[in-house]
Amino acid sequence: MSAPRRFGPLIGSVDEGTSKARFFIFAAETAEMITYHQVDVKSIHPREGWVEQNPMEILHAVKKCMEVTIDNLTQLDIDPSDILAIGISNQRETVVLWDKFTGEPLYNAIVWSDVRNKDTVQQFIAKSKRKCADYLKPICGLPISTYFSALKIRWLIDNIPEVNKAVIEERCLFGTVDSWLIWNLTGGVNNGIHITDVTNASRTMLMNIDSLKWDPLLLRFFDIPSEILPKIRSSSEIYGYIVEGLLHGVPISGCLGDQQAALVGQMCLKKGQMKNTYGTGSFLLYNTGKAKIWSDNGLLTTVAYQFGPKSPPIYALEGSIAIAGAALFWLKDNLNIFEDFSQISDLSKAKTTNNIYFVPAFCGLYAPYWRTDACSAMFGMNENTQKTDIIRATIEAICFQTRDILEALAKDCGERCVKKLLIDGGMACNDYVVQLLADIIGIPVVRPTMTETTALGAAIAAGCAEGIKIWDLNKVQPTPSDTFHPLISINERDTRYYKWKMAVSKSLDWEIRSEIKTKNCTDLNEKKILRMMPATVFLMSSFGLMLLAEYFQ
Repeated sequence: MSAPRRFGPLIGSVDEGTSKARFFIFAAETAEMITYHQVDVKSIHPREGWVEQNPMEILHAVKKCMEVTIDNLTQLDIDPSDILAIGISNQRETVVLWDKFTGEPLYNAIVWSDVRNKDTVQQFIAKSKRKCADYLKPICGLPISTYFSALKIRWLIDNIPEVNKAVIEERCLFGTVDSWLIWNLTGGVNNGIHITDVTNASRTMLMNIDSLKWDPLLLRFFDIPSEILPKIRSSSEIYGYIVEGLLHGVPISGCLGDQQAALVGQMCLKKGQMKNTYGTGSFLLYNTGKAKIWSDNGLLTTVAYQFGPKSPPIYALEGSIAIAGAALFWLKDNLNIFEDFSQISDLSKAKTTNNIYFVPAFCGLYAPYWRTDACSAMFGMNENTQKTDIIRATIEAICFQTRDILEALAKDCGERCVKKLLIDGGMACNDYVVQLLADIIGIPVVRPTMTETTALGAAIAAGCAEGIKIWDLNKVQPTPSDTFHPLISINERDTRYYKWKMAVSKSLDWEIRSEIKTKNCTDLNEKKILRMMPATVFLMSSFGLMLLAEYFQ
């Protein structure tokens, strides 16, 4: 039997997203993806608005992906010893707390989109001197919101006795998913490395955006002990070494939050370049270089990357959309409107009305609104509404939210900053979706032929690290791409966007309105309340979801 052929230096890349864990192998000299494997990760919904995952399932999924991918490599007759470094990208803001002596999670991971801590958010807004959600933005770049890790940590300490006890007994460790994976892969209870990188730390509300260190004022404000926090490192350096399996001894040398990893993978390394990733949520990052830009229009100031501890950090403005691909999964799995995502392409041949508007505020609205009181609602349905109309309205909702962010970006950075949009992620694979996006935002949309840019970005970070240096950013060119140009008139585009803004305005304050109506109409049952609603509006209550599902069966 012949020895495996040498393929040149390879980089492994973990991409742990909200719905899947994946492991990729890239060629360092060409950025070619050689092979990969993925495993689904389940979400748990104990109550409305609660989203959890099992940290052990996440870890096992990543290890399984590594194992199968290495096996794929050997079947391709490529020597696994060519893998010289590993990079990690991960779902951000998701919180894992575990026991440093046993290695066991103290509770399920609370996922970034979870909104159980709405009351906690209001308590801290009330605690701030100006009673304002933006009170801490000058320090951390972020508004006080359910989205970020600090409020999730606080909820766990206040509400889960096992967590509170572990904190008091100094056995508790905190990490976003990157920290949880790195700690376990480098030894766990046997001297595992407890670190995070600047991009993930910048999403916790606990890191000072200037010093790139945990900030004492923020820790005091949220009453979170520094002892539970990982050390903050740059996005590209050797953190530690994998201790088991066929990758034993391979260094982990790159770490980026998934959206920052996609920015790097798209080669948006110059000031003024931007990308948008369409996954479970949708996240647009605009590279602002070494300068921090403070948004007055609902965008976030965040760290884009830092390539080495001696290199300056690069910053970005970010627009975050909570519900993107998740809305399509909702149509597929909850309402059974279609069976396979490939059916979406048939929409291009189906006649639709363009008169339905859907606000998918399953966990409120993120940028630029930052409204947890928003309610999901559909506007414009009638007796002629078809499945294709609902699907199109759902896709358009994601596109309209992208335009919301681009409008905010133009106000913060000037109209000329919005020239074209680079995209990636699962939804970007569909031509119909991408063309709708170009039509609604009114600028060219550029899609690389290799859309796994998140994994590529983590691989680049790992390959550029001091002590590795097998990836030359000056030689790597962006992958070939397709460009989609707008095909509808400015008048049609703006008219439809105006109706979207009307729909959003009607979805706001729903919780407040519901409380008022409930107090005044306590004798009404659900059917009577439904008859009181306008015929063209369908609010996404649990009762409404049931009726809508029955309507399309």
